[in-house]
Amino acid sequence: MVVTRIYTGPDGQTHAEQIDVKLTPGGSSGELSEMAKVTGLQFRRQAPNYFQDWHPAPRRQYVITLSGRGEIELAGGKKIPLGPGHILLAEDVTGKGHISRGVGTEDRISLFIPLAEQ
Repeated sequence: MVVTRIYTGPDGQTHAEQIDVKLTPGGSSGELSEMAKVTGLQFRRQAPNYFQDWHPAPRRQYVITLSGRGEIELAGGKKIPLGPGHILLAEDVTGKGHISRGVGTEDRISLFIPLAEQ
């Protein structure tokens, strides 16, 4: 299973990479990843025209797009599309951060899952 990870590099800029989440057989329930320690969850609805200028992630968290569309823009202009089912691991908690914006004509519903401190 592939997850997009954004993180702060040594240059203070946000970078992105695709990471492979290892799944192992879980019997009749299918394949499972390792259990992550989380602190809660939060739903968010954003209008299609939302725009949030440069900002770091407020904490290490998964952001899962449930419906609607958005995108993350990184330094240098690279854009990461966020559509239904997209899993983003936001770890760019320092530095310049990223731009977030809505794309399309419908609200974007997403789920935030903050990770516990390591």
